Formats: sequence, C-alpha cells, structure tokens
Amino acid sequence: MKAAEVRELDVQELERRLTETRRELFNLRFQHATGQLENTGQLKDVRKNIARLLTVLNRKKWENEK
Repeated sequence: MKAAEVRELDVQELERRLTETRRELFNLRFQHATGQLENTGQLKDVRKNIARLLTVLNRKKWENEK
C-alpha cells in the first residue's frame, strides 16, 4: 500500500483498513509462531502499512480538530 493511496482515503476507511491490517498482522504472527509462515518479510511489510495508516489517520484527525 503506497502512502499516496492512503492519503486519499477518508477517516472511516482508514480506520476500517487499520482494523483489517492489524488482524492480518495477528494471523501472520500466529503462522510464524507455528512455523507455517514461509515469507517472514510479510511481517515487516504489514507493520509498515500499519504505521502508514496510523500516521495519516492521526494527521487527518489533527487537521479536523483545527
């Protein structure tokens, strides 16, 4: 997920995507713990996506408060 794509989303969509991405991270961690995850690089990518979503979400909320 690119940062430009994330910036185009509204607050509700960002929150929905954040929930989905956190669920995906949980599932990947579970797979990693049980030895079923072959591509461990996915963990890093998903964590970065969560950080992007949180950054843009917090920025939009901050701008709306002004």
